[in-house]
Amino acid sequence: MRTEITVAESAGFCFGVDRAVKMVYQALEEGKQVATLGPVVHNATVVSDLNAKGARIVDDPKALKPDETLIIRAHGVPEAVYAQLAAQGNAVIDATCPFVARIHTIVAEQTAAGRHVFIAGDPQHPEVEGIVGHCNGNCTVFRNRDELKCLIDRTLPERLAIVAQTTYNKILWGDCIALLPSDHPDLQVFDTVCSATASRQSDADRLSKKSDLMVVVGGHHSSNTVKLYDVCSRNCPTWHIETAAELSAAAGDIRAKAAEILSRKDSGHILKIGITAGASTPAHIIKEVQTNMSGIFDTDTTIPESEDFAAAFEEELDKTFTKKIRKGDRVVGIVASISGNNEVMVDVGAKQTGYITLSELTSDTSKKPSDLVKVGDELELVVIQVNDAEGTVQLSKRKVDEMVGFENILKAHESGEVLEGTVLSVVKGGIVADCNGVHVFIPASQSGLGRGADLNVLLKQPIKFVIIDVNEQRRRAVGSIRQVQKAERDAAKAKFWETAKVGDVYTGEVKSLTSYGAFVDLGGIDGMVTFPSFLGLAFTSRAMLSRSVIPSKSTSRH
Repeated sequence: MRTEITVAESAGFCFGVDRAVKMVYQALEEGKQVATLGPVVHNATVVSDLNAKGARIVDDPKALKPDETLIIRAHGVPEAVYAQLAAQGNAVIDATCPFVARIHTIVAEQTAAGRHVFIAGDPQHPEVEGIVGHCNGNCTVFRNRDELKCLIDRTLPERLAIVAQTTYNKILWGDCIALLPSDHPDLQVFDTVCSATASRQSDADRLSKKSDLMVVVGGHHSSNTVKLYDVCSRNCPTWHIETAAELSAAAGDIRAKAAEILSRKDSGHILKIGITAGASTPAHIIKEVQTNMSGIFDTDTTIPESEDFAAAFEEELDKTFTKKIRKGDRVVGIVASISGNNEVMVDVGAKQTGYITLSELTSDTSKKPSDLVKVGDELELVVIQVNDAEGTVQLSKRKVDEMVGFENILKAHESGEVLEGTVLSVVKGGIVADCNGVHVFIPASQSGLGRGADLNVLLKQPIKFVIIDVNEQRRRAVGSIRQVQKAERDAAKAKFWETAKVGDVYTGEVKSLTSYGAFVDLGGIDGMVTFPSFLGLAFTSRAMLSRSVIPSKSTSRH
């Protein structure tokens, strides 16, 4: 039997779960007495390994020992839990997923502003319980479109906000949003479905449509894994397993279903099997399932030779334990996800979560993060703030761009290179232009406009300039448009006099009129048309002439 086994591109540990697991391992490595509030991840293998290393699971903060450090898992907790822990005095490591923490902030702000909050999700899921705990009681949870329709059919609150559990089905979320009345006077919709969750579901949907069979790997109590199973089972026969051992137990049923499928295909059909995994599934389990699936059909597949996934995972964790991030460091990060229009989450290979706000991503306020980066992009960044208590690192791409840009400014100052930029603003005494992320001040006297001219005519316009002064310590640069214009005129003059001869005919623009004739711009050279040449002509001061002219080597018009 010819078999092709494909693993979905986005299968396995998500950003938030990976961060939480690393934080537990880090605390254990530091010798802390660790307890987690519930299993840190919905995966028995990972939880067992953490337990073996000393991480205890408690269901209530009251069960903590005085010297234990409590780790709050990625799902987050209600606000009341933080107050309880503060009263008890136990040390806390908050591993709440940044995307979940964002929802906590949103619902707290919305309820404080007097809005009722609708939450799309499972009311028994710990993430939803945590979200509810930040709403001050002013909220309603709905599971699906039908439950939302029931809420809409009643009288909706006059002021309303709606959010979703991060692992909510993206398609169902879209259906729910479409159901909301467009004429509601005060409705705020926040798209809080995690982009990684949406990508994982989309990848699973595409793969299952191309496959004869699907295997979904992940905890039986994992919400996002169950949703992956639902997505795949709509397209082809699908099995939900938690470990490779469960795959072996289901081998007979899988072979039988494969034989049934092949009986309906032509003799040359290749059995296509897809594998995806929930956010709580480590890479080594996915690899083990992939290998065992090949064994079930006793066939060669295109599984690449690679190192042991479990060892590789431990090695990566070890790297994060020793990597220290400090303010001012320049680091390389991989874009892990993009959160709406405001933030980019980045993996910098350390225990902390890296994030870039829009203002630190670009100085162009018309752009949003998705216009500038995509998941998987490698970025050079500078650390602007480290918060070990929250496990976050604030990063800036804009500052790196400015550093690189200023280095280019210094080189341009030395070489006299003509730079290009865009005028950002008009300020006292001149204008400010952006040149590859660096702001350059151009005095009014160097703007290329006449004295007293309105500098606003240059606003948002592309310009060419040279650097005439640099203050390296203050990272300030001064530019001149006028010098570029002068150089261009000088070059035009030189070119003109290289070829000009008596009898040539030129086309120019009338710049001024006098009692004895007109001065005409020939492109850097002023030519004079004398009074007798005007006989029989009618023109305005902006008319274009094509006459024999007497060019003047002097730029003076007197």
